[in-house]
Amino acid sequence: MPTSPNIPEHIAIIMDGNGRWAKERGLPRRDGHRAGAESVREAVETCKELGVKYLTLYAFSSENWSRPQSEIDALMLLLDRFLAEKTKELNKQKVRLHTIGQIDRLPEKNQRRIARAKEETAENTDLNLILALSYGGREEITGAVRKIAEEVQAGKVKPEDVTKDLVAQNLDTANFPDPDLLVRTSGEMRLSNFLLWQLSYAEIVTTKKYWPDFKRADLQAAVEEYTRRHRRFGGL
Repeated sequence: MPTSPNIPEHIAIIMDGNGRWAKERGLPRRDGHRAGAESVREAVETCKELGVKYLTLYAFSSENWSRPQSEIDALMLLLDRFLAEKTKELNKQKVRLHTIGQIDRLPEKNQRRIARAKEETAENTDLNLILALSYGGREEITGAVRKIAEEVQAGKVKPEDVTKDLVAQNLDTANFPDPDLLVRTSGEMRLSNFLLWQLSYAEIVTTKKYWPDFKRADLQAAVEEYTRRHRRFGGL
């Protein structure tokens, strides 16, 4: 367990490697996604124990829509089952559910399940769990720019009033602080269109472990690494 009080307020995780985990075991990709759901549970529990206030998980990207329909269907079914089975547990742990991304692109069944889970956990305050679903960082920034352009066109905002704060206020994450720590599994070294604006000054920790193998001790180690770093934000 980390001994430093400098625990990140917000952790973001790119959960990568479910398919490769399954392939190495001769299993279908859907089994990798199911195994990854257990790591989600452990990540939530660990963040709550450590005192982390926000956990954002990259669950389904805007690019993932290009995957085979059979895999998309399996992922949507897994999401529905996860929320159906875990909402009561989220309430027990006082975890509030949020989502970012183009939720209206999800099947209506999933949209209803998400709305119900968000409503049922709305009073929880210990940890904010943010699922990035049908999410893309470039799409998010484009949407923010479009909203601001419409306000400028309507005369509600002057061009000289467009600031970094105004852009941030029009992002999906307007109500959340920027992540302090980004964790990516499976050894990949890229952002993959995830929180491009918000991760500007996040500390990054990567691991070669696939997401289904990323457990409590691994997240604790990532936080321990974070506590040893000196964040300068461009200064000295």
